[in-house]
Amino acid sequence: QVQLVESGGGLVQAGGSLRLSCAASGLAFSIYAMGWFRQAPGKEREFVASMSASGGSTTYADSVKGRFTISRDNAKNTVYLQMNRLKPEDTAVYSCAAKFGTAYRLWGQGTKVTVSS
Repeated sequence: QVQLVESGGGLVQAGGSLRLSCAASGLAFSIYAMGWFRQAPGKEREFVASMSASGGSTTYADSVKGRFTISRDNAKNTVYLQMNRLKPEDTAVYSCAAKFGTAYRLWGQGTKVTVSS
């Protein structure tokens, strides 16, 4: 079964840290670029970060640059999102996605992150 499964979400105080994980199964993980997205209540889904298949290239949304770090372990078929200095506005459901060609076509179910002030 081809799937992405996120974990690591939870409740954290502002200024704290969380590390999200996204485990892939049923696909050749190492050949796909991966991304993290988030959707806050009442808002549209937005891009957070992405990493190329090799891990040599990363891109971040301006709102998380310098605080969040995306990484991947192709041996473990897992992509991570280290989130530091969290802010209440980071509260959202975070989802990972695999990029097939030019579009993200495989999505996980998401993990909820709540940052209290």
